[in-house]
Amino acid sequence: MSDEERQSFTVGVFQDIEWAQRGLEALANEGFPPEALSIISQQSPEASALLQRTFGVEGTALDIIRIGPVVAHGPLVGTLQGHSCDLDRSGVSATIRRAGFQPHDGFIFETLTARGGVLVAVHSEPRAADALAVMFAYGGGNAAIGAWSGRV
Repeated sequence: MSDEERQSFTVGVFQDIEWAQRGLEALANEGFPPEALSIISQQSPEASALLQRTFGVEGTALDIIRIGPVVAHGPLVGTLQGHSCDLDRSGVSATIRRAGFQPHDGFIFETLTARGGVLVAVHSEPRAADALAVMFAYGGGNAAIGAWSGRV
């Protein structure tokens, strides 16, 4: 994948829906629009309600290998799906390069999400450091910025 095709995201995993809600509200208060945000969470009524509150949608139901049934929404989901639409069968660790991360980062995100965490991503390269600071301040564990295009 060329640098031009790679997308840059800031990603963190919140311990549960409640912490993710706080983080998402803080990101919105810092001026990150809903269209820049993504969520991947194990399927549950609480996760569906979070997607409805945040985006006004039900989200996409996926069955991601090593995580299980999830609800997901946002630009990160499309990036991880890629042209081959292989997120379900390949998993986060195998597709995370498309978002500027190494497979070991994807393994961490995948493991935390499988344990009930809520993966939140921000697609905003110019404000990646701001997004990272908000995630850390509001409990976004293992938050990191994907490699910025042309800088690695």
